[in-house]
Amino acid sequence: MSDGHMTEEQIRLQKIARLREQGINPYTYSYQRTDSMQALLERSAELGEEESRAEIVSVAGRIVAKRGHGKAVFGNIMDQTGSLQYYANINRLGDVRLNDLIHLDIGDIIGIKGHMFRSKRGEITLQIHEFELLTKSIHPLPEKYHGLQDKETRYRQRYVDLIANTEVKDLFFTRSKIIQNLRNYLSNDGFIEVETPVLQSIYGGASARPFSTHHNDLGQDLFLRISLELPLKRLLVGGYEKVFEVGRVFRNEGVSFKHNPEYTLMELYQAYADYNDIMALTEQLISHLVFQIHGTYQIQYQGKDINFEAPFKRITLADALRTYANVDPDASIDVLRAKALQLGLDPNVTAVKGELVNFIYDKEVEQHLVDPVFIVDYPWETSPLAKRKRDNPDLVERFELIIAGMEVANAFSELNDPVEQYDRFEDQVKAREAGWDEAHQMDEDFVNALKYGMPPAGGLGIGIDRIVMLITDAPTIRDVIFFPHMKDKKS
Repeated sequence: MSDGHMTEEQIRLQKIARLREQGINPYTYSYQRTDSMQALLERSAELGEEESRAEIVSVAGRIVAKRGHGKAVFGNIMDQTGSLQYYANINRLGDVRLNDLIHLDIGDIIGIKGHMFRSKRGEITLQIHEFELLTKSIHPLPEKYHGLQDKETRYRQRYVDLIANTEVKDLFFTRSKIIQNLRNYLSNDGFIEVETPVLQSIYGGASARPFSTHHNDLGQDLFLRISLELPLKRLLVGGYEKVFEVGRVFRNEGVSFKHNPEYTLMELYQAYADYNDIMALTEQLISHLVFQIHGTYQIQYQGKDINFEAPFKRITLADALRTYANVDPDASIDVLRAKALQLGLDPNVTAVKGELVNFIYDKEVEQHLVDPVFIVDYPWETSPLAKRKRDNPDLVERFELIIAGMEVANAFSELNDPVEQYDRFEDQVKAREAGWDEAHQMDEDFVNALKYGMPPAGGLGIGIDRIVMLITDAPTIRDVIFFPHMKDKKS
C-alpha cells in the first residue's frame, strides 16, 4: 500500500516501525528539563531583537505547530504552562538531524536543548542544539483553527480537549486554585481536614437515591455515600470541634446542566455554632474565593452581573414563596397540592405539607434569584437532621444559598437530641414505606453516637462544582468536571 492510500494513523505506525528498526525507542523513560515554557518566556522577556543568550536550557512538550522546510524549520512546543516557538537550521543540527526533525508530526512529544533568542519578528524563540523524540503520537490532533468543537466529543475525550483548547486547561487550573484557597481559608480558621468512608452500609445525610455495590469477601451490600454529614458529626461527638472534608459523593439521580451523578462536595461542622454563625462563615468564605481568583467581588456569570461582596441578602422561605410564587406556605395542604400539581407534581406522589412547599419553591423561586441570597427557615418534615426553629417548631433552622438560580450551599443548626433524632428517622422510614424512595434510612449507630453527647453545632455543605461554574463563567457542570458521566455510545 502506498503512502497516498494510507491513513494518517497508518503512516505514523509505519514511522514507529522504522524508528524501532533503527534501534530508536519512540517511547522513552524520562527527560531532564531545566525550565518550563512560561519560565523561559519570562526570563527572556528583556531580550532585544535578534539578541540571544548563551545559556543552554532544556524543555519538553508536545509539538503543536510546525512550518518551514529545507535548511530551516520553525515550530511550537507546548507544556502545561504555555507554548514556546523553536527554531532549527542545518548549520547547527546538520542535514540528517534536521530532516529527522522535519519528519516529526504535530502531536509528538519531544525534548529540546538549546539557547534562547528573539527572532526578527520579535518572538522569543529557542534555537535547537539537539532534540530527542520522547513519545510518538499516533492520532493526529484536531485541525488548528477549528479545533475540537463538538461538546460531546470534548467531554468523552477530555485529554484531547485539554490539548486542543488551552482555555479548558486554564479553567481546570482555576478549579484547583479555588479548592486550594478553600482549604487554606478553613485551615487558617482552625478547621481540621479529615476523610470519611465512601462505602457505607447505611447511607444518609441527604434526600437522594444511592448507588449500590457489594463486597464479595464480606458478603455485604454497600452504598456509595450520598453525603459526608453523619460520619463528620460522629467526629464532633468524639471531641473534634471544627472539621471539614472535600470529597466525592454519588447520587443516583437525573443529569442536567447542574447535576452529575458524582460530584465534589465540601462539608464542615463547627461545635458551639448555629446556622447564623455558619451563614456568616459561608458568605465570607465564598466572597474570599471569588476575590482570590478575580481580584474583585463583582463578576459576570452567563451575562448577568453578580455581586459577591458580603453580607449576602437573607429572605425567609415563606417570604420568597409569597413574592415569587404567589403562594402562602401557611395555606391548607389541599391548596398547596393543587398548586404543586399545576407545576408538574406526579399525581401519584403522596407528599406531606413541607414536601409540597419545597416542590413549589424549587419550581417557582430559585430561577429568580441571581445575586447571592440566603433562603432561611424550612419545613421541619424535609430536614430530619436540623434543629427546630427556636420560635416556630413547624420550621427548622436551615438555610440554602442560591446564586444565579442554583443552590450552592445548604446548612443547619444541627439536631443533637438523640430522642428527637430517632423519632425523625422513624418519620423518614414511614415516608419510605409510603413510597418516597429518597427518604433517610434509620441509622441507629448515629443515634447511639448522639446519646454520648454531641455539642451544639452548625454544619454546612457546599457544591464545589457549582462554585467553580460561577467563578469561571461555565454554563454547565460538565465543563468543570474533568470526566463528566456520559451515556454509553450505542455500538
